[in-house]
Parts: sequence; C-alpha cells; structure tokens
Amino acid sequence: MKNTPAPTSSSPPQGGNTCGPAKPVPRCSRLSSACSGLLVVIAVALTACGNAPPVPEWQMNAKSSSERATEAWLSGDSRIEAAEFARARAEVARTARPDLLARLELLRCAARVAALELEACTGFDALAADAAPAEQAYARYLAGHAQAADAALLPPAHRSLVAAGQADVSAIEDPLARLVAAGVLLRRGAATPATVQAAVDTASARGWRRPLLAWLKVQQQRAQSAGAADEAARLQRRIELMLR
Repeated sequence: MKNTPAPTSSSPPQGGNTCGPAKPVPRCSRLSSACSGLLVVIAVALTACGNAPPVPEWQMNAKSSSERATEAWLSGDSRIEAAEFARARAEVARTARPDLLARLELLRCAARVAALELEACTGFDALAADAAPAEQAYARYLAGHAQAADAALLPPAHRSLVAAGQADVSAIEDPLARLVAAGVLLRRGAATPATVQAAVDTASARGWRRPLLAWLKVQQQRAQSAGAADEAARLQRRIELMLR
C-alpha cells in the first residue's frame, strides 16, 4: 500500500519494475514510479508492466479518480476529494468485489492519517470481513495496532516501523508513504522531533496544505510545551501565511 491510499501508495511501494517501451496508453502513475495495478498509492499489490492484457476500463478509471481524490484531499479541497472518491468507488463497485472496495477505503484512510485526521476507518471496517490479510494488516497499521507478525504483509516502506520498532521516516522515498508513516508514529506516541520535522518538510515541499498545517501545529504545540516562545512564534507566522 502506494504504504495509502495507496492511498499510496497507501501508502506507496518501494521497488518494483519500471515500465518498458512507450505505448499509446501510458501505464505508469504520476503518484508512483512503479507500474500500476489498482491503487498503487497504498501498494498492497503491484502489477509489473509486460506482456499483460489491456488494463480494464474500470481499473484505469478507478485509479485515476482515486489519485485525484488523494491529491485533492492533501491539497485541502474536500469537495473535489469527495466527488473523485465517489467516482472511484462506483468504478470499483462494478466488479462486485468487496476486497477491492476495502483497498480503496484504506487509501482514503491513509491520506487522512498523513494529515493527522485519526478517526476510525469506518469505510474499511464495513468491508473488513471480506478484506485480504494484507489489507487487514494495513488497517491495523494505520490504526496504530500492528504487531510484529503483520510486518511481512505491509508495504516495504512501512515494515521496519513494525518489525524493528524504528521511528525514522527519512529513508522512505515516497512522500505520501513518509507522511503516513509519520502519522502512524504520532498515533502510537512514538514520533520524535525528527519525525515531525520530516513530515513538515515533506508536506511543504509538495505543497500539501492540509498535512502541512496539521504538522506545523504539532510542532508549535511541542515548542510551547518546551517553553520555546520564539520557536512557537515562528511557527505561528508560518501557519498564518498558509491561512491568508
């Protein structure tokens, strides 16, 4: 999971084969360098480019809409996010496969964790009984309840945070996966100052207003708790700049 999301990508996978020679219909996602299956943002599953049959229309439509929904959410546009997610869900529903709908719901929840909106993932919960083990493990991960046994089922970018208990997100290449991992660490009470700074820098570099505002507020609260008035004031100026 593109490690949503995707989500994802969620979030987003690391590795995988790159696309081969150019073809009339491009197969690679703008949110992931890996070749696309459904919802590579969260990277629950990857399909490599090759001599495969044409991708079904519903899958391409669902993937495009889910990516637009994720980008809109991170950019702070809830209206577009809701509309694009509804389109993606309608396309996936054409398959009558609740496991794929569960994956789509996880992508949406992963984007919310990235922006520190840590409510329950109710859309996935309604489909959890039919979700695959990898999706169930990723849902536990997003909720902050993953165990060591779940690590092997998670996208590669997230495994060390569970298997080894690491709190360093700087090595995660995909920006969304990095923010998701940081959000999970904060939810678990394991986010270090370096974790928070990495999240701020990532969201700022991408122009993702929603997670940037959330992470700046975390930084500011920590500065205030430490009695660092100058630092808190500096962060307030950044927040005000965003809200103008």
